[in-house]
Amino acid sequence: MKQKRNVSYAKYGYIFSLPFIIVFAIFSLYPIIYTGVIGFTDYKGLGTTTWHFLDEPFKNFVTILNNGSFRQALKNTFIIWTLNFIPQILMALLLTAWFTSRRNKVRGKGFFKVLFYMPNIITAASIAILFYALFSYPVGPVNSLLMQFGIIDKPVYFLVSKANARAIVAFIQFWMWYGYTMLILTSGVMGINPEIYEAAEIDGTSGIQTFFYITLPNLKTILLYVLITSMIGGLNMFDIPKLFMQGGPDNSTLTTSVFIYNQAFSGSYLYNRAAAASMIMFVIIAIFSGILFYVMRDKSEIEIKKEAKRAKKERMRLLEEQEAAQ
Repeated sequence: MKQKRNVSYAKYGYIFSLPFIIVFAIFSLYPIIYTGVIGFTDYKGLGTTTWHFLDEPFKNFVTILNNGSFRQALKNTFIIWTLNFIPQILMALLLTAWFTSRRNKVRGKGFFKVLFYMPNIITAASIAILFYALFSYPVGPVNSLLMQFGIIDKPVYFLVSKANARAIVAFIQFWMWYGYTMLILTSGVMGINPEIYEAAEIDGTSGIQTFFYITLPNLKTILLYVLITSMIGGLNMFDIPKLFMQGGPDNSTLTTSVFIYNQAFSGSYLYNRAAAASMIMFVIIAIFSGILFYVMRDKSEIEIKKEAKRAKKERMRLLEEQEAAQ
């Protein structure tokens, strides 16, 4: 009787993943490497065919770090990101708890999910025009409502105030992305074993206890993904600050991505400095991502591994003592 040959299907996996690898290498990996390289060169202007590495390799990076506009853009980016990131996560968690609660029989969950996700599918240009019209001066819906309810006596020019401009941009970012974050977290909750919730109900736990002691610990991996992607997207925000206020007023909504765009394409064509600024942001994002990974690590799993190592060392020590005794 012939023995069956073991058939390996691994090659088919490599073949199917080949198109992605090729596209990623051409449109993502190569531009990243190229950007990193020209950050150390004198590459400037359109139509430039020759460029050289600088005698002082980090000159562009030092110039960017000493640039007042870049420091202002970095400050604005962190302020706007913080103002939209914290409410976004809190609102997404609140809605996730509401939609996935076994006690609350919410009708029309699908409708509400679509409604909350809707801002995410509207183009940034449309949203920028919409909010510019809402806060327009002297006649605009927001001014009209505030005057109608007696909150203000005369129209307010919201878009000339630095604080107002940042707050509006942060609100737009929050409004656009909290629905997406909510759907990701809701999907994560649906993947938790329902028997855990059934056992909790039998034990008489409240909804708040269930959320904090069952849902959140089991959502740690999904929550880490949401935090990382939200942080990367927030620190790279470009479209709304650029289309809504063009970085104004007085550079109060100028973000690092808008600064990089201006360096590279808005008349300056300083590709080397734009590349250096991009690499600085890459390092900052990598550091923050590392901090998040460290904070969100599974401490119980680490303790188990440490215990296993200690047990292994103890076994090795006992074996050595036995060998020495013999």
